[in-house]
Amino acid sequence: MTALPHWPYPRWIAHRGAGRLAPENTLAAFRLGAAHGWRMFECDAKLSADGVVFLLHDATLPRTTNGRGTAGELAWSELAQLDAGSWHSRQYAGEAIPTLQALARWCLANRHHLNIEIKPTPGTDEATGRAVAALAARLWHGQDVPPLLTSFKPLALSGAREVAPQLPRGLLLDQLQDGWLDTALQLGCVAIVCNHALWTAAQVQAVHQAGLRALSYTVNDEWAAERLIALGTDGIISDRVDLFSPG
Repeated sequence: MTALPHWPYPRWIAHRGAGRLAPENTLAAFRLGAAHGWRMFECDAKLSADGVVFLLHDATLPRTTNGRGTAGELAWSELAQLDAGSWHSRQYAGEAIPTLQALARWCLANRHHLNIEIKPTPGTDEATGRAVAALAARLWHGQDVPPLLTSFKPLALSGAREVAPQLPRGLLLDQLQDGWLDTALQLGCVAIVCNHALWTAAQVQAVHQAGLRALSYTVNDEWAAERLIALGTDGIISDRVDLFSPG
């Protein structure tokens, strides 16, 4: 078996900043994850109506902010005023939705690594992929370790590839349908990121033989992490920044 290409990222990746300990996708969450010793983080990125890349998981606002409606239909000036912390706890009341640029500034200043999940508003897959990749390429220009761009949406990854082919990409999967590995290879991906329960020794071997890395989400139990390490997988995305020691 040929040696896999260099992989500059840590094994452990903090989901949405600090998992559930702080309001997801806020700067407070990333700071808390870092305080627990984590050096790589996952975030969700989408586009505002006026083209600003910001962090939010859901297509709609009510679960994690005091806003209403579809986030991507609002201008950044409106999104920036929302409270993205009170839903979690009073401690984080008033926490703002961050832009990707703000998170990048923090990551670069602290030498942290980032996995940016491209999370398009429905119907904007390619445009979001292009915008996220173009911004990431500019923000991390000249850096030794670029962000890893991932998405469940092949069109988003295709858009990212068009504008910033040099940035590494990973295909997210919640099930292994026929042709999943071929799809990743056609998109020029360097990694498969799938539901941790889907990995088997044969699938990890197939991914590695294709020259790709095998990553997993969302791993919150010690037995699951031990199984994935034994299988030889390359990355573990977890909410449990308080349970696992990522050193």
